Amino acid sequence: MATDTLLKANPRMAFLAAPTPEAQAARELFVSQHGDIPPAEADVLVALGGDGFMLQTLHRHGALCRPVYGMKFGTVGFLMNQQRAGTLVERIHAAEPAVLRPLEMIVQSESGATIGSLAYNEVSLLRQTRQAAHVRIDLNGQTRLEELICDGVLVATPAGSTAYNFSAHGPILPLGANVIALTPIAAFRPRRWRGAVLKAETEVRFTILDPHKRPVSATADSHEVRDAVEVTIRESRDRTVTLLFDPEHNLEERMLAEQFISG
Repeated sequence: MATDTLLKANPRMAFLAAPTPEAQAARELFVSQHGDIPPAEADVLVALGGDGFMLQTLHRHGALCRPVYGMKFGTVGFLMNQQRAGTLVERIHAAEPAVLRPLEMIVQSESGATIGSLAYNEVSLLRQTRQAAHVRIDLNGQTRLEELICDGVLVATPAGSTAYNFSAHGPILPLGANVIALTPIAAFRPRRWRGAVLKAETEVRFTILDPHKRPVSATADSHEVRDAVEVTIRESRDRTVTLLFDPEHNLEERMLAEQFISG
């Protein structure tokens, strides 16, 4: 479905760019052609950079509920559209929307603080020292794994399943499947446990065993909380973001193609 019904004929655009010279030069060119207004007043946000900058944009401006059209001016651009011929307005009107729902992370730290954050890709737990992490895993209040000994463990959204999750040998999840991935990172015990695919509404709780000797950090995308004692993860019930993709290379097609790469 194209976005013609979502946007005005001449949508007001806010141009956001990564600090690289290439992205900044592109921003200057687009602003000279289309003008520029603050994100809160825009009909669409245009993010110029790589995937890291797209995630920054979603974290900073996701609460505005504006669709985001990304264009690749960086090294990794899975969430971005390619640079190519065609006017920007035409491309935005022809784009197909992908609605993403982030994960909510709530961390209880050793100091007694409670810290929350959102993750559009994944929430990952990692050992802070050379000592392996020991983690108990509960799903919806029921213990499913008494002790996972590992370098770490993560929970990924479908959009994030091709990133860190895939590198950790987790599954690629199709958009709209209403599932999340639970994936261990270098699991030592149980040695053959490869993780699980869970319903998106599942509440995942990690309890850190022996946190003083074996400290663990928890990271939602790039927001890290150190010395975690307990980490609860659930799909957000009230936050969504809409990314816009050129129809010939939409996000669903990219995720499918990623599973058939031979090299």
